[in-house]
Amino acid sequence: MSLTAKILTGMIVGLLSGLVFQWLSLPPENLFRIYLVDGLFDGIGQVFIVSLKMLVVPLVFVSLTCGAASLGATGSIGRLGGKAIGLYLFTTAIAVTMALSISLIIDPGMDAGSVLEAPDYQGKEPPGIKETLINIFPDNPIASMAEGEMLQIIVFAMLLGIALSQSKLAGERVISFFEDLNEILMRLITMIIALAPYGVFCLMLKLGLTVGWNEITKLASYFFTVVLVLSLQALIVYPMLLTFIAKVNPITYLRKMREPFLVAFSTASSGATMPVTLRTVKEKLGVDNKVASFAVPLGTTINMDGTAIMQGVATVFIAQFYGIDLSVNAYLMVILTATMVSIGAAGVPGVGIVMLSMVLAQAGLPVEGIGLIIGVDRLLDMMRTTVNVAGDGMVATSIAASEGQLDKETYNDTAKLTTE
Repeated sequence: MSLTAKILTGMIVGLLSGLVFQWLSLPPENLFRIYLVDGLFDGIGQVFIVSLKMLVVPLVFVSLTCGAASLGATGSIGRLGGKAIGLYLFTTAIAVTMALSISLIIDPGMDAGSVLEAPDYQGKEPPGIKETLINIFPDNPIASMAEGEMLQIIVFAMLLGIALSQSKLAGERVISFFEDLNEILMRLITMIIALAPYGVFCLMLKLGLTVGWNEITKLASYFFTVVLVLSLQALIVYPMLLTFIAKVNPITYLRKMREPFLVAFSTASSGATMPVTLRTVKEKLGVDNKVASFAVPLGTTINMDGTAIMQGVATVFIAQFYGIDLSVNAYLMVILTATMVSIGAAGVPGVGIVMLSMVLAQAGLPVEGIGLIIGVDRLLDMMRTTVNVAGDGMVATSIAASEGQLDKETYNDTAKLTTE
């Protein structure tokens, strides 16, 4: 059985086990739940997530430094960066536009007032645009690494890589060291991913036990509208872009990305999934390290297509719940704001709710409306993280193809669908 099949098995068995425990209505003081479910199983799941996150900072720094050094030597880093940022923002704009359009057709918030009460929600203060731009540049790179400030790490790694490419013999020695270290880190990823079936089982068991079916029932129209748009983005938009830009078979892409999809869904963190995505993009899709090491970490930070979809649907839902009619200009500002706030948003669980408050404020909607949807956000967070990861791989593959850095033989190698 391949590793992907083992992860999928762990996910299904874990979810079903959690649903059985929820059906048994185990009280919080039950010893089985305290020591086994909330203790051992939850602990193993969290250790798996932390183990993946442990690799994110060193992997981004080392791989991106290697990639920037290679690109700096050829002078193509500016062109590559422009393509990556442009394509990420383009797909985000498509995502939020589609979310708004479909929501206005379905009207998910029209009947919500009959089953929901207006909540009291205290949102966190989102960062301003000026603060976001300033925070891209690190004043202390070591502190940025310690705090996991991904955009700052990316900027420092790119500058270091460019400097190394221009430092002749000294630069060559350091680049050789970084390339060896990058290979060791990839081996470490393989070791940790081998434990993924057990970590995923534990995470899904906890989800099955705690998922709020009553909330999903009350918010069914909102919930399934988000799911519909997420599905369209992943199964229609991304395959079309792969077909027209990369000129490759999108079905092969979706099949080879199954492992990152499963890890993303289980952890609800594109940051924790990044090592798995990077390995898959390089080893199974044939994307050159120069492109993969730049596009994937950047996408983990600024590609929030799934989050933008949630923000678009939530905006329409909350406006309809409160009986507020938004103008065309207001919807255009929602598209612009949702696209731009994706830059600098951390790839961690729940960040979409924080960024939603900025979108609602821009549209003149009450931030308290977030409390209406927060009950089902955990499950939707897992789904939109999967879409975010799908977008990361799509952009990396598309850019590699446009730069002549995609190994079509590796991409089309069906043997890599079953071997791990």
